[in-house]
Amino acid sequence: MAFTVPIKMKMSFTVACPFENVFDSLADVPYSADHFPKVKELVDLGGERYRWEMEKIGLDRYFIQTVYASEYTWDKEEGWIAWTPVPGEGNARVTGRWDLKEIAEGKTKVSFETDAELDLPLPSIAKILLAPMIKRQFEELVNEYLENLKATWKELAKG
Repeated sequence: MAFTVPIKMKMSFTVACPFENVFDSLADVPYSADHFPKVKELVDLGGERYRWEMEKIGLDRYFIQTVYASEYTWDKEEGWIAWTPVPGEGNARVTGRWDLKEIAEGKTKVSFETDAELDLPLPSIAKILLAPMIKRQFEELVNEYLENLKATWKELAKG
């Protein structure tokens, strides 16, 4: 009776921060995760694999907690950081990628995309009501995360 909520996001923006600072802050997963709201715990599974345990979120009489693990890879020369799901960890699968490009001295173009699937152990009928709210909440959390990162990059650019 459970159902899955698929969520996709993709965006690009430019920050007045050197490529090196932006890349290093994103490639350091625990540092980057500190900028994401409502993370209860980030567990280092070894081998650049991390399990994200989010705070429980209440929706009316239902409470859900998202837990997932991703393995991170990157190539600084090519300017990308990617994450793929670790099988058998949690109730969600999250894939994504950062693409970074220095566009001028001290300016970096940042492209972000993520594709998530969240499994919810709720009656299928609840999907009609809950799926839009869950997607909206996910998007709000990601947007807050990006704003937190932008604020950090602004400070890093100051030196």
